[in-house]
Amino acid sequence: MNNNNQLDNNSKDKQTVLVIGGGPAGVQAALRAHELGAAVTLLEANKLGGTAFNEGPAPVRTLARAARLRTDTELYPQFGLKGETPAVDFAAAIDNANRVAAHANEVWHLTKVVEQQGIEVIDEVGPTHFIDNKTVTIGDGREFSADQIILTVGGKPRKLDIPGNELALSFHDLWSMTELPKRVTVVGGSATGCQLASILIDFGAQVDIIEFADRLTPPSDIDISRKLEEAFEARGMNILTSTGCQSIEKENGRLKVNYKHNDDDKEDSLMTDAVFLMVGWPADLDGLNLDATDIKLNGPYIDVDDYLQTNVDGVYVAGDANGISMFVQSAAHQARVAAQNAVSDTAERYDPKAIATGSFTEPEYGSVGMTQAQAEKEHDCMVQIIDYEGLPRAIMDARTDGFCKIIIGKQSQKLLGAHVLGSYSAEVIQVAATCMATGMTVHEIANLELAFPTFTEALGMAAQRICRDLRVEDKNIKE
Repeated sequence: MNNNNQLDNNSKDKQTVLVIGGGPAGVQAALRAHELGAAVTLLEANKLGGTAFNEGPAPVRTLARAARLRTDTELYPQFGLKGETPAVDFAAAIDNANRVAAHANEVWHLTKVVEQQGIEVIDEVGPTHFIDNKTVTIGDGREFSADQIILTVGGKPRKLDIPGNELALSFHDLWSMTELPKRVTVVGGSATGCQLASILIDFGAQVDIIEFADRLTPPSDIDISRKLEEAFEARGMNILTSTGCQSIEKENGRLKVNYKHNDDDKEDSLMTDAVFLMVGWPADLDGLNLDATDIKLNGPYIDVDDYLQTNVDGVYVAGDANGISMFVQSAAHQARVAAQNAVSDTAERYDPKAIATGSFTEPEYGSVGMTQAQAEKEHDCMVQIIDYEGLPRAIMDARTDGFCKIIIGKQSQKLLGAHVLGSYSAEVIQVAATCMATGMTVHEIANLELAFPTFTEALGMAAQRICRDLRVEDKNIKE
């Protein structure tokens, strides 16, 4: 990268770009580079779509939908309805999720769509290996080199370095299961682990969560963590926080999970039928042969600068492999930035304004911006929480087990963060993210004419309360 932010090879009329990895980031990078006039080749080990479509959010959300339909029957009596809780055909539920996962290629014909744009797609070729900084080879011996390379290889489940880790499962194994285990232990209580635990308990399994941190979803706002844990425990989930998994072993046809409490080093164990390890998502570097290059790593990820370029000129990384923001929406945004920087005359920093995140748990949760703890370290803040027990739509839907929390900077009077737990959280948080990205003040948010009755109204209600508090505070100062 030049000091004036001009790309080093901007004098070339027709650049060649090689995109390695065909998930959402890879597809977006290829499309954007092609739009900018580059000749693009996209290499993918399996089918286009990556984890997001084939094993991640798409099928997981489908499975979560099935689980939610089952638990919704608990509300029947409240609405004057009669009916039994349906039995679970777990194999059929998995088949349906796999059907949705195949949708991208079987119905959308994703590969054809990308090819029709003028991009060369070479998929289902297995891992790609580097020969040097600008040359790679695939399994059939073909070699590819390009002016610019964009790595979009994604991540993979991390295995704990403990005895018996080979007995544990990952999310990848879920899609080949035909029977619901009677009891499941999930090691790792962050977003992915909580989603799996929630789905399985809704299908009728007994579920344990073992989390090393002192609370579930440690990166979340603490109110999200507390309320989610309360909701899980109310449904009978066994939650062990501040606890480390020590080993897994077979015993009498089942699995014995040995664990230790962090606070007192007390050791204990539990018996279970299946163990899922949900303890991290490092870059998927298997087979890349980065040793043949000068590319540097940053822990389990590929190191990049603010422009998503590695230390090797002309090699960029977008998506999970750089470890910056592990979300599909972030991967797609980064891919467009990386392609822009690889091909165009002017470099662009990856500087997201607001990343909205949502879960597939029951209850759902969503967040954008700073947590309260983060905001209070840097700002004089005002915080307001709308409990769903007073929200009209929540009362109508009998879904009052939730809240909406907003954090406002007193000086800027702008939204620093928002955190929502309850029904439609992933949708509600999109509005908060839009408010944040556009720099709306709390007064402007309070004056939004949001539809009634909706869960999104809680954002406006929270903003209106803060505006009243500001007026009272201003009046007291004047007096």
